[in-house]
Amino acid sequence: MTSTETQKAPASRPAGRRVQKLDERLAGYKGVWVFVEYERGHVHPVSWELLGEGRKLADALKVELAAVLLGPPDSAIRAFCDQAIHYGADLCYLACHPALKDYRNAPYTAILTELVNRYCPEILLLGATTLGRDLAGSVATTLKTGLTADCTGLAIDPENRGLAATRPTFGGSLLCTIVTLNYRPQMATIRPRVMVTPQADPARTGRVIDHPVTLVEESIVTKVLQFIPDDRVAEANLPFADIIVSGGRGMKRQENFRLIQDLARVLGAEVGASRPVIQAGWVGADRQVGQSGKTVRPRLYIAAGISGAVQHRVGMDKSDVIIAINEDANAPIFDFAHYGIVGNAMTILPALTQAFTEHLQARKQAC
Repeated sequence: MTSTETQKAPASRPAGRRVQKLDERLAGYKGVWVFVEYERGHVHPVSWELLGEGRKLADALKVELAAVLLGPPDSAIRAFCDQAIHYGADLCYLACHPALKDYRNAPYTAILTELVNRYCPEILLLGATTLGRDLAGSVATTLKTGLTADCTGLAIDPENRGLAATRPTFGGSLLCTIVTLNYRPQMATIRPRVMVTPQADPARTGRVIDHPVTLVEESIVTKVLQFIPDDRVAEANLPFADIIVSGGRGMKRQENFRLIQDLARVLGAEVGASRPVIQAGWVGADRQVGQSGKTVRPRLYIAAGISGAVQHRVGMDKSDVIIAINEDANAPIFDFAHYGIVGNAMTILPALTQAFTEHLQARKQAC
């Protein structure tokens, strides 16, 4: 004779949610930091964009937002401390030394690592520029923490105060959200023009903390022999264009791409393109819009013959107004475009070019 005994099964944890308790040693890390990219008297605009986003994160966490400036001991860099406060920072950490005049990975990594270890921020944001990408990877490695690169969205998890960083993956076909569960600081880089530049408030005040720097030039392996200005000033400057006219493989042939260029010329716009167009060699790689190209935020974006795949979308969907032209009424781009024209781009583009030409000429005569 056998007997059967039943027991109540323990309540199961909801699937798809990993609960992580932060190590007590890291609980003291507080505050959101933004690295302000300063070079030769200028600050990269992405720094102000990140201060706007950092302000939101700091408010959600109820902590201070700090800017971090590294550079030579001159009056210009101190003025940018005030500007960072105007853009939303509560304080600015300033580290000055002659060895920091030009960006070099070793001294910048050493000083930024030193600052983090001393003041212990929970979040550190940098621009996904050439300089920012180089510095972020080195600092994350030195600090033995996580880094999420090329993010398109940032948020705070209310349950654990963690940074939820969203970025495209699998060639831009998917968006994934990454968390750094038990490491601090949580680091992320964000491309220029992904975030909105906040409105500067000249009335805001804050404090500046001077961090002493001890660097010995002779111990730094890399040396700056000569500074050569960028010789690509005539190339496309898509991230900061007000109007962009872009073409995709729906333009059929390379010779048809002149229709994109004609409309852009009339509107005083930059010419953009999707990845297939770049791969086909129709225009230069500096014209590519998308995850593997440029991220843009123009006032007007005209997309002709572009389907609107995620890889392209993440590079332009923050545009103020998006006009899509496509023969396929079911193209994904119509799901997020503000205005859509279903039709042949080779017929519609010349008509738009003619209409804008006549309209602009009439306005000029009226003035």
